Amino acid sequence: MDKDSALKKIKEEILGLENSPLYKERVANHVFPVIGEGDHNAKVMFIGEAPGEKEAKSGRPFCGTAGKLLDWCLSEIGVDRKETYITNIVKDRPPKNRDPYPEEIDIYSPFLDRQIDIIQPEIIATLGRFSAEYMLVKMGLADKVRPITQLHGSVLQTKTNYGSVRIVPLLHPAAAIHNPTQKNFLLEGFKSLKQEISR
Repeated sequence: MDKDSALKKIKEEILGLENSPLYKERVANHVFPVIGEGDHNAKVMFIGEAPGEKEAKSGRPFCGTAGKLLDWCLSEIGVDRKETYITNIVKDRPPKNRDPYPEEIDIYSPFLDRQIDIIQPEIIATLGRFSAEYMLVKMGLADKVRPITQLHGSVLQTKTNYGSVRIVPLLHPAAAIHNPTQKNFLLEGFKSLKQEISR
């Protein structure tokens, strides 16, 4: 199965994911799951935690305020968003943008695992503590888990079933919205990502 078909199959499965505790929320609010968007051959994959309100209304990842800040960071380091792939661990919006529950991560994370295996990125940039912790534990780097402010901009190399991958944990852009003093700190992490992309 080619990449486009394999990713389309994931989308179809998530659309029909009635056993998800967030499925009823999706239907009741007439919103969409957010599967992912971007280049299916991307060198860099961004992984957030879960969609927000604007994302659920449009079905697109990072299209709200945090998305604008993500776009600004990418512009500052000279990376075209269209050349990356952007998704979340949890594909449906948790009510009132609350943190995803462990059981929600358990239900949706196998879809993320498949997306990674299909796209085979060289670099996985996690956005926020949930995706950083999930990826580090999944990749056998549980001993490296730290608060996201300590991990931000670091580079951790590991192996996958398709080859080596570099994980770059980054602060979630929303953190810099709530605390504008962190905007420069956020950008410094993206500069570290740029160095990895340039390698």
